[in-house]
Amino acid sequence: MQRVVATGEWLYGGSTPTPVRIVQLDYDFWYEIAAANGELEDGERPVLNDEGYRFYVRFTPGWQEDEPFWPDSPGADSIEAAKQEAETRVPTPITWL
Repeated sequence: MQRVVATGEWLYGGSTPTPVRIVQLDYDFWYEIAAANGELEDGERPVLNDEGYRFYVRFTPGWQEDEPFWPDSPGADSIEAAKQEAETRVPTPITWL
């Protein structure tokens, strides 16, 4: 399951509105990639919050929920933590809609 839970915009080049989304998954994306590649450490487990979710930043313009997902960030335990991560990755403030 993947679902956009927050959207915002930042200004590329100081003038072009560019989207950012926070996406909620019911699995740990990076854990699953490591598992698929046979790169897990002994005893490594997926990291999910108490509700069983992980939140990721997605910057790609035009991306839609029904398309394959690849995050632009490590996972976060909450929407707020993912928003904070997004804000560290762009040169202008994000306006959350």
